[in-house]
Amino acid sequence: MTEANTPLSHEALIEDSWSRCRAFGLTHGSAPSFGQASAGAVSALQDSHHQLVKTTQLEVLPYYRNILANSKCLIMLADNQGQLLQTWGDQRFIDAPYSAGFAPGANWLERGTGTNAIGTALSCGHAVHIQHDEHFLKANRFMTGSASPIFNEQREMVAVLDVSSDSYLPAAHTLGMVKMMSQSVENRLILNLFRERYFQLTFNTSLENLTSPWSGLLVFDEDGFIVSANRRADSLLGVQLTRLSLDKLFDAPLNRLLNQPDGLPFSLRTHGQLRFHARLERPTQPAPIKARDFRPSSAASTPAPPSNSEAAPGVLTLEAINLGDPRVDKAVRQAERLLEKDIPILVQGETGVGKEVFVKALHHASSRAKQNLVAVNCAAIPAELVESELFGYEKGAFTGASQKGSVGLIRKAHKGTLFLDEVGDMPLRVQARLLRVLQERCVQPLGSSELYPVDIRLISATNRPLRLDVEQQLFRQDLYYRISGLNLELPPLRERSDRQALFQRLWQHHREPHQQAGLSAEVLTLFDQHPWPGNLRQLSSVMQIALAMADEQAIQAEHLPDDFFADLPSQPSNLMPKQITPGDSSDSDDLAALWAASDGNVSELARQLGVSRNTLYKRLREQGLK
Repeated sequence: MTEANTPLSHEALIEDSWSRCRAFGLTHGSAPSFGQASAGAVSALQDSHHQLVKTTQLEVLPYYRNILANSKCLIMLADNQGQLLQTWGDQRFIDAPYSAGFAPGANWLERGTGTNAIGTALSCGHAVHIQHDEHFLKANRFMTGSASPIFNEQREMVAVLDVSSDSYLPAAHTLGMVKMMSQSVENRLILNLFRERYFQLTFNTSLENLTSPWSGLLVFDEDGFIVSANRRADSLLGVQLTRLSLDKLFDAPLNRLLNQPDGLPFSLRTHGQLRFHARLERPTQPAPIKARDFRPSSAASTPAPPSNSEAAPGVLTLEAINLGDPRVDKAVRQAERLLEKDIPILVQGETGVGKEVFVKALHHASSRAKQNLVAVNCAAIPAELVESELFGYEKGAFTGASQKGSVGLIRKAHKGTLFLDEVGDMPLRVQARLLRVLQERCVQPLGSSELYPVDIRLISATNRPLRLDVEQQLFRQDLYYRISGLNLELPPLRERSDRQALFQRLWQHHREPHQQAGLSAEVLTLFDQHPWPGNLRQLSSVMQIALAMADEQAIQAEHLPDDFFADLPSQPSNLMPKQITPGDSSDSDDLAALWAASDGNVSELARQLGVSRNTLYKRLREQGLK
């Protein structure tokens, strides 16, 4: 569900809602039908919206505690299907016959409960206030309430926040409060998702209101492209902001914005001469994959609207991974055919070949992209904790267990993708439990007798020869065939035919905006000759170091780390050199002879001379030998 158009008048809204209720077959005397949900279903529902509930309860409601306490009202949070996720506040006005309607799992869609704040807000897509007698069902006319939708970073309606009471609630005041609360939740969801890796710009017309939830919020990358914005920002600027760049909005160069002190207010003006007070917050850690990586270098400053194949910011697409190597192309094409099939995938390859990046691209290309991708490194979790981490546990299930219990990583992946990395390192006893989960599609936490249904897409990865492990009884044969519906192998970097394109892609990925000079022909040759035992992970590390050393220059061989040269194939020299100091001009002839004899192997010659490669490179350039 997405954001609705201009709201109707209140009278028209109520009239439309009552018409829908009659079409559903309801009468004013109908009893509310809240549906029935098992304890397991309610638990799964709450787990799937854990971040939303946590954000609302811990980060938003405390700021409104005094207001809510004085109004003696009940706050309810429901998902976009009308199902209650959690309630807070005063329930004194709820009579026993109707208590089921205010418990998690109860459904407040108009189809079963008639005109009401939650169901009607979902139907019309904007905030509503429903007075006592405006409820279609007489049974609900003991209360009044206001509800406002909550939209995620992609402007999809994900929830509704409601404030209800059996006493009179002034429409304007309550509606304004619930709108501000829902806006607060939206802001926190955006910040929690992006603040680690992107800049945040908050702005408002008044300096006093700059820190309020009613300020505009823009999240953008270091190139100035907006990756998310709240609805208030749209309203203040009068445009739909996502996929725009800051230079199209504000009369200020990007470098001036990025140089503003963290958290301090400054003045900002749009091209249309609107004036705002603003403040900038920097990311807490740099983005590993920048938004510019998904645009051609010649792209205009305003990118095209996203297509269905584009991934969320920070995630490489399958097409971006596929740069022309036949084996990678085959893996991508086969995986694409199974995107929506309930067939597990096993990705194999050496350490560092990009298995996790490949899995992320698969997840974000599928219909489960908006749900969790839960990655479990089976080799990193201590063997004693693997079961509790994967399957969860009830409170008090074992010594040291959290008093709140744990839902476990598998249940956190419900409706999404479970990625079991290094699955070959999973202990045998855990393999048996995992097999049962995959067969029955249910999870039984440690210390619990209850089964919780899970809907997961399973992708596994390994750098081990699993077939050999099966033969040696180190890995269960039945589990192997359960997780390996489709086997894909990613080739090591040394065997890929698209290495040159990869070198350019990694340079583009890691460079700063001011770094335009690129890679020298010499470095590209060295890269092509390198065996890359650490594969793409090693290439990424080398590229980052080289960019830091080169700054604005083209990357030359002297900018590469020493261990890069240590891995290059050695070439025997026909001449055993004497120890010389390349800075001594009297040795120029010797240096030229040694350079010729080394056949251009800088690393070998530097070792023979007992000097660093950087020193050798400088001397070679001084002599015109490079």
